[in-house]
Amino acid sequence: MSRVARDEVRRFALADLTLEVAGGSVVGNRYRENYDVLHVDPALPYAVVADGMGDGEGSRRAGAAAVPTFAAQVRAGWPEVGADLLRTAAAAAQTAVREAGTERAQLTGCTLTGLVVEPAGGQGWVVQLGDSRAYRLRDDLLELVTTDHTVAWLGVLHGWYPIGSAAAARARYQLTRYAGHPAAPEADLLAVTLRPGDTWLLCTDGVSDQVNYHGMRDALVRPDLADAVATLLDASLDAGGADNASAVVLRARPAP
Repeated sequence: MSRVARDEVRRFALADLTLEVAGGSVVGNRYRENYDVLHVDPALPYAVVADGMGDGEGSRRAGAAAVPTFAAQVRAGWPEVGADLLRTAAAAAQTAVREAGTERAQLTGCTLTGLVVEPAGGQGWVVQLGDSRAYRLRDDLLELVTTDHTVAWLGVLHGWYPIGSAAAARARYQLTRYAGHPAAPEADLLAVTLRPGDTWLLCTDGVSDQVNYHGMRDALVRPDLADAVATLLDASLDAGGADNASAVVLRARPAP
């Protein structure tokens, strides 16, 4: 029996397809509070996850500022979805987090990963800051679509140190881009297609660091999205629950 409460599956009838979305989050065993924030919009086809940096007030404030600000910007610009709107939304989230950290000595920052689907349905946009992730399952192939904005990613890619080394593990926590960064780095924007049958996963590193590739894929092929989310979060707890863990699963189906 799952230890995770099943959330409602939301359905959006778009011009070219139907989008189903479900999300959930668990505190895990390491922290007393959940510094992850997720948003599954009740009216529009998009979702966002964020992961606060650290376990203090700055972490809590960052996610609480970034996600509602990004969501409000998307709602305000709807239905004109595109690169301009999402750059504006990501920049507003940056500003909101920096303002939330004003006059605080503690780091105030968070990741931000979102998928926004255009009203027609066949086109989507991935927004990425930090090391939360977006995966796509298509035709039985699960692929990581986003890049981690960490020194570890750069170091492994360029051969500074091997995967699994102590140096790589330390660099995993050194983010090169995040919401609230003093230099306000821009988010990655990826234009993606959505085909009937595609399943997308947005998750914080409490999922991606604890649930292996095959565990993710096995969860994402489940026909019920709420069950898929619960399976992923249960797996993070089974792996030790060493971090807050959040997941949003989105599935494209043929239009009726």
